[in-house]
Amino acid sequence: MANPLVRSANMIIPWQDLDPETLDNLIESFVLREGTDYGEHERSLTDKVADVKLQLKSGEAVLVWSELHETVNIMPRKQFHG
Repeated sequence: MANPLVRSANMIIPWQDLDPETLDNLIESFVLREGTDYGEHERSLTDKVADVKLQLKSGEAVLVWSELHETVNIMPRKQFHG
């Protein structure tokens, strides 16, 4: 049973606040964790990282800090529940 005194707080971290190298490392880790392409052509890691970066810049995706898990993840903005 979950402890009612432990709150699960998530918050958006502005991607612009991160050092560019740190941001690239977070995105690369996310892309590698998310699995394999199933399309006709395999895409390079560089292309996938660039796509995620564009999604962050457009606001379609967000960086989310989980206080409960002490982790950062990337998710679609519409799935974020703070």
